[in-house]
Amino acid sequence: MHRNVVTPVHLFAGIVLFAALLPTESRYHTDLMISAAQAADETPKGTLAAQIRTQGFACDRPLRATRDAKRSRPDYAVWVLKCGNATYRVSRAPDMAAKVLPLE
Repeated sequence: MHRNVVTPVHLFAGIVLFAALLPTESRYHTDLMISAAQAADETPKGTLAAQIRTQGFACDRPLRATRDAKRSRPDYAVWVLKCGNATYRVSRAPDMAAKVLPLE
């Protein structure tokens, strides 16, 4: 006959498994630092600068990104990206390359 009894072996295995899943002090702080660094690049200016760089345009230092409300439409965002070396009008549609127009 089978009984639902928790044996000391089961308790020990559960404690070991639980302890293995707990984050260590050093791993916890590393995760926070990575998240903070990633959050710094997840701004419109950082995202747009990264995208136009992959398309061959130079943006050495993104300074600001301003959404152009008059040119933007639903599912088609238009931004003016000011970099240290140039200014661009960046038009973005989902799942497509950005249309980049150098200004000035």
